[in-house]
Amino acid sequence: MPRKFAIVDLFAGPGGLSEGFSACSSPTVLDVAFSVEMDRHAVRTLRLRSFLRRFGRAPADYYSAMDAAVRDGDCDAIIPAMQEKHPAAWREAEEHALQLVLGEPGVFELLAGRLDRIREQFQGDTILIGGPPCQAYSLVGRARNRGIGNYVPEEDRRHYLYREYVAILERLKPAAFVMENVKGILSSRVDGGEIFTRILDDLSGAAASEGGYRLYGLAADRDDLFGTSGFVVKAEEHGIPQERHRVFIVGIREDLARQSVGIPTLKPSSPVTVSEVIGSLPRLRAGTGRGDSLARWREIIAEQARLLTSNPNGDDVSKRMQKAANSARKLALPRSSAVYPQIGDDIGGRLGEWLRDERLTVLPQHETRGHMAGDLGRYAWAASHAALTGRSPKLDEFPALLQPEHRNRDSGKFADRFRVQLADAPSKTVTSHISKDGHYYIHYDPEQCRALTVREAARLQTFPDNYIFCGPRTEQYRQVGNAVPPFLARQIADVVLTALEERQQRQDLDQSNLRGKPHTISR
Repeated sequence: MPRKFAIVDLFAGPGGLSEGFSACSSPTVLDVAFSVEMDRHAVRTLRLRSFLRRFGRAPADYYSAMDAAVRDGDCDAIIPAMQEKHPAAWREAEEHALQLVLGEPGVFELLAGRLDRIREQFQGDTILIGGPPCQAYSLVGRARNRGIGNYVPEEDRRHYLYREYVAILERLKPAAFVMENVKGILSSRVDGGEIFTRILDDLSGAAASEGGYRLYGLAADRDDLFGTSGFVVKAEEHGIPQERHRVFIVGIREDLARQSVGIPTLKPSSPVTVSEVIGSLPRLRAGTGRGDSLARWREIIAEQARLLTSNPNGDDVSKRMQKAANSARKLALPRSSAVYPQIGDDIGGRLGEWLRDERLTVLPQHETRGHMAGDLGRYAWAASHAALTGRSPKLDEFPALLQPEHRNRDSGKFADRFRVQLADAPSKTVTSHISKDGHYYIHYDPEQCRALTVREAARLQTFPDNYIFCGPRTEQYRQVGNAVPPFLARQIADVVLTALEERQQRQDLDQSNLRGKPHTISR
């Protein structure tokens, strides 16, 4: 019978970490015991994913419901359809994806009994994962906080939400844990000290009755804490089509870590580009707001291009933009498409296998947002600039006609206000800011002249194509941006599981030697 580890996922978001961990089994099985998240839309996403895990292989009627929901433009309709057809499985999913606010009075006590039962049932074979909210640690968040009058970092409870993670670590005493956070946590300071040092101390000292935890950096070459660079994982170095640099702390319980086998590090892999991941998805046009139509979109693009090319000595980028506008007038691009790419038209390799689902008959959540006419001109010019130069333009490079009327425009603080995701490179970091506007996430194709869709952002984050994000589109974007890339989480799960399996094998070997029986360690 295969060994099974129970996974507890805290601050789970839409489930990027748990998706990667639950997909890992060789021959040990990782099973998500429960997830905790405060956002109601993300919790519905978690429940839908937990529901599917009840079956192992998603039922056929899930795909039928998805087909109908996507074609009707309401992916949330999948949930009532599944509740009606599989009520018991849905009730179980609700028990496994909990909407709770960690840190609020009574929440820890509510979870304590469940944690005790899991620890007893799995006899310590548990893994804790999660990433406490990062607003207080991120560089952007800290800059925003400095602009708040009378802001006192020591009074911001978000600095200390990691302690909720530590408290559950103390209670569960898992064999291993994985904590994720933004890179800014390395330099964040509170009470005159570095918060990261405190976090490391608190994590290593948890479960003291078991000897605490030995901490590891997945990017380090040795098992020590000299410096912090080993904790920073660069996603683009591991087959993720995105330059996402995040801190990952892995802990192995000391009674297990005493074995001489060192924890493996993440293995590098070839870079994956934006066009490889989203280039085969159906081409779309942007929305134009009130009175939206294909004719209106063509008219706006043509007018923006004419403004820039009225000068016979116009620059090359503006000429490229005019060429794109001329091509766009011949295209009947829709605002959304449910056409799923054919097998031969998509990315290959392990990532392709991870993203694709051959049982899908539709492509979910591939619909554009609306943009103002001036922004459409900026998007078209920026994408044309990227197509010619291989880089996204800075704001001061935009023509005067396209400069936004922003009071801080010339301050230099918004040099990257409009950013093209380059076709032949990994994307920049997909963050929750994508929910506010598309300025940082402009599609590289000047003819499409738009920001990325939820599905395109999800692919850059390596969510499988059958992953549905619940709630309004703004909330779907927010969930995607707040997540850990599942394909990276899968690789981290492999690393942690290998470490635990090898230590178990080493223990078995020691016991076998004591009994005088031969035993080998498989690699």
